[in-house]
Amino acid sequence: MFLLASVVVGLAAGLLRAWITHRPLQSYDIRSSWLILFAFLPQLIFFVLPTKASVPDSLAPAALIASQIGLLLFAIVNLKIPGFWILTIGLALNLTVILFNGGLMPISPATALTIFPDAPSGALVLGERLGTGKDILLAVEQTRLWFLSDRFLIPYGPGYFVAFSLGDVFVTSGIIWVLWGIGAAPKPSQTAASKLSLCGN
Repeated sequence: MFLLASVVVGLAAGLLRAWITHRPLQSYDIRSSWLILFAFLPQLIFFVLPTKASVPDSLAPAALIASQIGLLLFAIVNLKIPGFWILTIGLALNLTVILFNGGLMPISPATALTIFPDAPSGALVLGERLGTGKDILLAVEQTRLWFLSDRFLIPYGPGYFVAFSLGDVFVTSGIIWVLWGIGAAPKPSQTAASKLSLCGN
């Protein structure tokens, strides 16, 4: 949800910036884009598509860790692009807390009950994966690096909430910054190259 929202907001901001300043959209020299597919494929299979219901819980941590590593490597490779350093920090924070808590993102019972207020008795079990998602239910005192867990809440409809981590804040900010940059002024090197091209013609 956060990734999709940040892409929509960032893209809209970048397009609006370009329109207001009457600038052409800028492009980035993205490297190792295949890592994105590598990173999102396990998430689609294990946490999004209907296949998630038939996947053993024991494989979920490995899928999430592999996905996070792929995204982190992609961000590191593209660190020179504005905004990617923020994205890298967020991904590193999320991967760290996931690794320290058995391969899944920890979430407290209180936070889980806010998201699922009608959960039947016994449905939320400490130490177990929360449904078919990426979270593991842990008490605060059992959680390593608790301050990096899914402990923040934001409403997305009447009575509905979604949890997110400090790392998610950095990831979202990084994506918005990257897409905001498509409406920026061309770099001096790009401008000079354009002038030389015009002169040559």
